[in-house]
Amino acid sequence: MSAVPENQSSYLIAAFYKFVSLPDHRDQQRLLLQCCDAHEVRGTILLANEGINGTIAGPPDGVRAVLAFLRRDPRLSDLTHKSSYASLQPFSRMKVRLKKEIVTLGLPEVDPSQMAGTYVKPEDWNKLLDDPEVVVVDVRNDYEVAIGTFEGSVNPLTHSFSELPGWARRSAVLRERDGKKPKVAMFCTGGIRCEKSTAFLRTEGFGEVYHLEGGILKYLETIPPEESRWRGECFVFDERVSVTHGVEPGRYELCRSCRHTLTSNDKMSPLFVAGVSCARCYDHTTPEQKRRFAEREKQVLLAKERNATHIGARIGVKRSRNAESTALPVLYSFRRCPYAMRARFAIAVSGQACELREVALRNKPRALLNASPKGTVPVLVLAEGSVIDESLDIMRWALERNDPERWLALQRESIDAMLALVGECDGDFKFHLDRYKYPMRYEGASDAETHRAKGQQYLAHLNMRLERATYLFGERQSLADMAIVPFVRQFAEVDKARFAAQPWPHLHAWLKVIIESSIFGRAMEKHDPWVPGQERVLFPFADA
Repeated sequence: MSAVPENQSSYLIAAFYKFVSLPDHRDQQRLLLQCCDAHEVRGTILLANEGINGTIAGPPDGVRAVLAFLRRDPRLSDLTHKSSYASLQPFSRMKVRLKKEIVTLGLPEVDPSQMAGTYVKPEDWNKLLDDPEVVVVDVRNDYEVAIGTFEGSVNPLTHSFSELPGWARRSAVLRERDGKKPKVAMFCTGGIRCEKSTAFLRTEGFGEVYHLEGGILKYLETIPPEESRWRGECFVFDERVSVTHGVEPGRYELCRSCRHTLTSNDKMSPLFVAGVSCARCYDHTTPEQKRRFAEREKQVLLAKERNATHIGARIGVKRSRNAESTALPVLYSFRRCPYAMRARFAIAVSGQACELREVALRNKPRALLNASPKGTVPVLVLAEGSVIDESLDIMRWALERNDPERWLALQRESIDAMLALVGECDGDFKFHLDRYKYPMRYEGASDAETHRAKGQQYLAHLNMRLERATYLFGERQSLADMAIVPFVRQFAEVDKARFAAQPWPHLHAWLKVIIESSIFGRAMEKHDPWVPGQERVLFPFADA
C-alpha cells in the first residue's frame, strides 16, 4: 500500500481484475454504475464474458462499498485489489463499459482462467531476472516502457497489446533452439496483461511460462528500493501518470495533445504549451487543432476555478436519450467496402463519435444521394452540414481531431511518402484488383491471371518494406497500413490458399496482426441497412 496515509482529504485508488465466466455481464452494467455514482466513485470498469477489470477512486468508504458490492457476487467473492492513495481525484468520470475482452489481445479463444502461466511472487522475481535461461518480456506498450522497466528485459516495441501475438510469433528471442522453446517470464503494470499473454504463449506450445504476480505495482509496493531491480518509473492510466517505489506519485506529466509523458525538462522546450503541444507533437498538429486544444485547456482551467469538472459527461449505454438530442457527424458506410473500412478505422481510433448509417448499395437512401450525388461510400456529413466524400479525407479529418495512436506521426520517411504508397494502392493496384476479382465486369479484362500477376507486384513491394519493420512505416501502425490493408485483404480473399502460398511471410504476418486487432474488430461489426426514422447507431461502438 502507498505510504500516503488515509485521511479525510485523500482518495483511495483500487485496481482489480479477475478472469471468470460472466455470461450475464450486460445485466450488471447499470447496477454497478448506480452503485459507483451513489458512493461518489469514479474510474473505469470493464465487463466481458471473460471477467472484470477496473480501476476506481473515491472516498475510502465509498470505494470499499463498491468492492463489497462486487464481492457479493459469488463468482467475485475472492476478488483481490491493489490500493494506493492520492490527494486529488485521479479520474474525471465513472464509466462501466461492455467489452468483448477485458484486456484486448484480439484472441478471444485464449482463456487465462485455464491456461495462464506460473505466478511468481515479487519476493522471488529478482531470482528469475538473474536466470540466464529465462527470456524476460515487458508486455506493455512502447510509451509505457519508455519511462521505466526491469533491467535486462525485452521490449517488444508494441503500441497496443493486440500487437503482442504477432511480435511473439516473429521474435528471434522466442524461437526454438535445439528443438526446444525457451523459458519465458512476462510482466505488466498490474498483472492482467501478463496473465493473458502467458496463456497465449502456452497455446503456442511454450512449456515453462511465468509472470509477475500482482504486476509492477505489487513489486514496487513490496520490494525495498535498495533491493529493487526496477529502473525508472511505472506508467499508470490515470492523472498520476507515473508512480515510483511505494506506489508514490512520480515526476511525469502528460501532454494533453499527444498523450506522451513529459518531464520538467520537456516542459522547458519552446514548443511546449500546456494543454496544446510538446516537442514530440508540435509538427504533427494543424493550427486548427492547436486552436481547439487551447480552447479546451481554457475551459479546463475555468472549470477548476469553479471547482467543477470539465470532462464528465457520461454515456452509460450504447444509445441514450441525451445522445439522441446531440448533433453528431453522420457516416454513410457499407461494411465490406474497403474505402468505407479505412474511414471507419480512422474514426474508431480517433474516438470521434458519429452516427453510423449502413447503406444497401442496391437501394441507396435519398439522404445519401442528397449529401453526395455520386452515391459512393463513405460519405461523412458533418454537424454543421459540410460533406466529406473521399475516404482518405475522412481519415485525415478524424486523425487531425485526435490521433492517440499517432498514425500521422511517422517513425521514418515523410507524410508525402506515405500518401504516395497509398496512392499506388488506390491507383494501379486497385485497377488490377478489380479486374482480378471481377473479370467479367470490365471490358477487355477477361484475363484475370494477368491482372493477378500485376497486382502481386505491388504486394511483393509491400512485403519488401515489411522486412525492415513490423509496419509499413515503422514499428507501429500508420495511416498507410490502415488505408491499404482493406484492399490487400480483398485480394487475399479472392483465392485464400493461393495467397497463403506466396513467398510473402512479412505481408502475411502484417495482414494477420491487423485483422486480429481490436480496431479492425470494432470497425467490422454488422448492422442492418439504415432506414429513416430508426433509432440511431452510434460509432465507435466500443466507446458508446
